[in-house]
Amino acid sequence: MADEIPVRDVTADEAAFFAEHGWVRLPGLVGPDAVARLRERAEVYLRRRERERTTLVDRAFGQSRDIAESDELFRALTFAPAMGRAATRLLRGVRGVRVQVTNLLIKEPGGGHGATEFHQDFPWMPMDRSAMLTFWLALVDVPADMGSLRFYDGSHRYGILGRSFTREGDDQLSQHPWLKELELSPSLDLAAGDATVHHSLTVHGAPANRRGTPRLSFTVTYFDADALYTGTPYAQTDGLGLTVNRPFEHPRFPPVPA
Repeated sequence: MADEIPVRDVTADEAAFFAEHGWVRLPGLVGPDAVARLRERAEVYLRRRERERTTLVDRAFGQSRDIAESDELFRALTFAPAMGRAATRLLRGVRGVRVQVTNLLIKEPGGGHGATEFHQDFPWMPMDRSAMLTFWLALVDVPADMGSLRFYDGSHRYGILGRSFTREGDDQLSQHPWLKELELSPSLDLAAGDATVHHSLTVHGAPANRRGTPRLSFTVTYFDADALYTGTPYAQTDGLGLTVNRPFEHPRFPPVPA
């Protein structure tokens, strides 16, 4: 089928590395032909987006959210059984996962976007458990100085450390200077089709893009299919009619085959 996206399985060694460090690099997760098709789609969508710089997030990168809802290729990747298997295996102890969000990201060069502050993903979320992770797929070659992600090793073991991107100077290192005692992951040179995966509690960030071309990536976040809704205000879930202390049984959060 034209919309099939080949995805390799995660190895036992990669799963063990993720459990220890809170992140893992997955070389060649998606094949080159499929990545080329995804990249062509991404370039079209990202050219159309409005270039806002109104929030701290906007200054770090541009985005096109929920891309899998409108594009069949990104949807095929999001729901590839190998992706569901990988997410379930990496999270350990969950019976399955749901999609939380998909996104196209662009980090423009030449001052178009700055560094992405070190932060955790989970503190904003309305789920009752932090079993959640994000795949970050390079759609172009991403050498380290283009702004590949970096991670504080083992930071996922320290629980929820608070929100970032709410005001100037509130990144995780400013709030918790002791994080600098942890080892920072090496600068990663990624080829198109390589991915990194990080836990929702792993402190991560990225430098500015020092190259002459945009950094393009696709992300998909999965979470425990059995997670319960807490009612915490959140733009993605407000107004959906979700019931507190019930699972996220809603079309916006579909389960993924494994």
